[in-house]
Amino acid sequence: MAACTEIHKKAGLQAHPRLTVMRIADDTAPVLCHQCEDAPCARVCPVNAITHAADAIVLDEKICIGCKMCALACPFGAITPSGTSVAGVAGIRTATPTQPAALDPLLAWEIGVKSVAVKCDLCAFASDGPACVRVCPTAALYTVDAATAGQAAAVKRTLAAAAPVSLERTPAALEGLDP
Repeated sequence: MAACTEIHKKAGLQAHPRLTVMRIADDTAPVLCHQCEDAPCARVCPVNAITHAADAIVLDEKICIGCKMCALACPFGAITPSGTSVAGVAGIRTATPTQPAALDPLLAWEIGVKSVAVKCDLCAFASDGPACVRVCPTAALYTVDAATAGQAAAVKRTLAAAAPVSLERTPAALEGLDP
């Protein structure tokens, strides 16, 4: 998350991390944009700030009007509204109401702040790829192209079709299938 924040801040984009690492007991998992083929976020954007490009769903922060429709439409919770307060621009200090830290970003607002959608852009501006992939200590994050993803999906379908039909599947029956 820190690498994501730093690389985007250096590129002049919102510093809010494009992925969130969720912790449940002893397990962790990243929540980030799945670059959906049908992209519900792009379908609901009223100003076409979210578009299909190459093998990714691209968000133009300059066009975004901050309506938060994309965050509501995303089935993975991978889009977060964020903005820079007036106090953070050019050292100007302005008294503004503060929000409780537990307040969901979809409900938060701040006077003088234009909130824009923030989602994973695969660090498209970086020649060496996504920062999160480079710094992940367990190599759990990686990028794949559309052809590789299609091949993995075909293998899963083949395995699922060959699996015995039963009303109840045990974890052992699902072993070997990649999520």
